[in-house]
Amino acid sequence: MSADAQRVMERCSALASVTDVAGETTRTFLSPAMARANAVVGEWMQAAGMSIRMDAAGNLRGHRGEAAKTLVMASHLDTVPNAGAYDGILGVVMAIEVAEAMRETALPFSIEVIGFSEEEGVRFGVPFIGSRALVGTCDDVLLATKDADGVTVREAIAAYGLSCDALPEAMLQDAFAYLEFHIEQGPVLEAEGCALGVVEAIAGQSRYVLTFTGKANHAGTTPMKLRQDAMSAAAEWIVAAEALAQEKGGLVATVGSVSTIPGAGNVIAGEVRVTLDVRSAKDKVRREAVSALLAKAEACGLGRGVRVETKLRMDQTAVAMDASLTATLTKAVGDDARRMISGAGHDAMIVAPHIPSAMLFLRSPGGLSHHPDESVLMDDVQAGLDAGVRFVELLAVKENNA
Repeated sequence: MSADAQRVMERCSALASVTDVAGETTRTFLSPAMARANAVVGEWMQAAGMSIRMDAAGNLRGHRGEAAKTLVMASHLDTVPNAGAYDGILGVVMAIEVAEAMRETALPFSIEVIGFSEEEGVRFGVPFIGSRALVGTCDDVLLATKDADGVTVREAIAAYGLSCDALPEAMLQDAFAYLEFHIEQGPVLEAEGCALGVVEAIAGQSRYVLTFTGKANHAGTTPMKLRQDAMSAAAEWIVAAEALAQEKGGLVATVGSVSTIPGAGNVIAGEVRVTLDVRSAKDKVRREAVSALLAKAEACGLGRGVRVETKLRMDQTAVAMDASLTATLTKAVGDDARRMISGAGHDAMIVAPHIPSAMLFLRSPGGLSHHPDESVLMDDVQAGLDAGVRFVELLAVKENNA
């Protein structure tokens, strides 16, 4: 049986309508929409001959085969607010389709397809909760993290009908290989006329929350020289962050969220909270940039009597994919396959230090992602499915000859 790109596209479209917010695609960790999405995807897994279960982190898992050694194919089912139809979801649906295509083929390993419950970090400000459960790094600090309503991760898991006591059972035991399909989320493949790209490594990330604390006061009666304006300090620093990143090749720095207290047009901001996201394939470059940016934040506050506090949310080193699996995936795509670095973070970066991993990118038209207009070409999906099937076949030959 051949893998069917048309069915993949239709299933991604169907999942786009499963949402917590009417009129857009929004699904966050353990939300009502995630429960509905899991029910739908679970039916597809069962139709592909897999038994299904949900682990303690809310990951949906479909398994087929009796062999202890397992090939895992996975991606995430949660989304950013007002998302497109393909980021994460395409990888899960393609994995099910590849598993279905290999249904009648005798394999020396089992196949497990996983739809991760959380990758984006939207609800709790900490990403990769789903894949962290697979490698045993959902620690007490993570479980105590609170969302905007004051609910902890531990409480959210319990409210969903699951138990953190069972988290050890979520860990992968016999996985010997991991494969993730994903849209590129950038413009490189399209610019070079390539349908697919083989990922060699994923850039490291640092994420912080910075709080600039000054003094709120009347906008009309407080002279400029007597102000402790948190917004002005934050604004100066944001521009400085952009300038530093522009100077460093291969480095990106983003301030993606700004919240102001009290947030009134006629009140000097007493507190401003901002996020910082710094990425580079070179950990030394990233860490030096973070150090410089945190020092600059202090300097921007100092001259205004504004205090600056920083809180680390994530410090993820750059992660290389497994050389042998990457070579196999390259052969499956074609020996002239485009190899590339991923600037975006993916579940593969959490899994790869523990399990040999490979990752395949599909072209993103317009380089657009995290947006309702995010898209993918059906021909590219078919090419990706064909490469996925070939990858499994080559892996089977390799295991049989081992």
